[in-house]
Amino acid sequence: MDAYQSLSAASATAERRQALSELLSTASDPLTGSELAARFGVSRQVIVQDIAVLRASGLPIQASPRGYWLAQPGPALERMVVAVRHTPEQTEDELLALVDAGVEVEDVIVAHPLYGELRGALHLASRADVAQFMAQLRASQAHLLSELTDGLHLHTLAARRRSALERAREVLRAKGYLVE
Repeated sequence: MDAYQSLSAASATAERRQALSELLSTASDPLTGSELAARFGVSRQVIVQDIAVLRASGLPIQASPRGYWLAQPGPALERMVVAVRHTPEQTEDELLALVDAGVEVEDVIVAHPLYGELRGALHLASRADVAQFMAQLRASQAHLLSELTDGLHLHTLAARRRSALERAREVLRAKGYLVE
């Protein structure tokens, strides 16, 4: 590649990243890597790299199984970390119970003996979010992080009111999922 082609490619990359940033700032819903790749005519891996570079530049891009979005400042949320244990078959029941209690399930965390803390972003706040997550789980045939730790895992829960977090803890206790 000569100097002109290299400069042209760098310019195209910068333009795509700027357009990606603008698209994320105006999107009302998360956008998947595949959607973004198709929109820009590049591979999904190119989008993953673009997202990494944009994040490194300070853009507050969030990611979950539902896609990418730009974090917007919002009301201050209360947070609580809960320890839970259940089987993979009980995952949907646990997640539905949490969103029905009025909390957002921000993540899942497990303590891996080799890698230490492993965290997966979830950002599930509604029954529709849980349904989409479960559909992706089934379609991908992926394993849950909690399967690495015999079902034991943590969730960071968020809500506008502490009472919703306490309600979520009580629901988990009633279902026998809460580890105390």
